[in-house]
Amino acid sequence: MAHVLRGTAWARIALLIAVAFLEIAASSVVARERNGERDIGVRDLPREAREVLALIHAGGPFRFERDGVVFGNRERSLPRRPRGYYHEYTVRTPGERTRGARRIVCGGPRESPEVCYYTDDHYQTFRRIRE
Repeated sequence: MAHVLRGTAWARIALLIAVAFLEIAASSVVARERNGERDIGVRDLPREAREVLALIHAGGPFRFERDGVVFGNRERSLPRRPRGYYHEYTVRTPGERTRGARRIVCGGPRESPEVCYYTDDHYQTFRRIRE
């Protein structure tokens, strides 16, 4: 005997499909954010990050000894590139006595980077800087 779905059954199926679609879309956004694909505008960066970005484009001088060192991207949080492509710079955190957790990581030639990323959680997540 064939079973005929009634209106409420179709509504439940449609609701389940919508929920599944939203879960897939949300997980895709989270994955993109983890891979550094979420953007941030220069104006939306903290003042200290804007200052460091200007210094990067000017070629320095930088405040911290480790500014400009190669960023290894060992966690593969950023797109894969040859070793030496990425360089990191410290973004001062007001009230911190150490370098803190904030960094800008730029890819390409140090004199004229092709792309820069901002992290405020010590490399856990990155946001591509829109310039």
